[in-house]
Amino acid sequence: MATKHASTKKKWSADVTKHSDALDLEGNIFESGDPKKIAKSLKRSAEQSDRKKSAPYRSAMSMLTFYINRAGKNLEASQKEVLEKAKDELRKEFGRE
Repeated sequence: MATKHASTKKKWSADVTKHSDALDLEGNIFESGDPKKIAKSLKRSAEQSDRKKSAPYRSAMSMLTFYINRAGKNLEASQKEVLEKAKDELRKEFGRE
């Protein structure tokens, strides 16, 4: 029974990343090796969304952080580093350096 619960959690995280109610994300954007590309894509998604519940910067940063913390638990160290750098790039994109 514990296995079923664990797999449900994994599916839930992946589903949120793929089908966010707040942002329409570019396919496989979190797999990119380019932090600037990730940041620009998240910014574009956040600014175009009519469904987000907070400001574009906050929505974009929340989605990136969510992915790193939940869906990205099994990330390789090099990809996690790319995503952490994407946070800095996202701050630059929104003028919050």
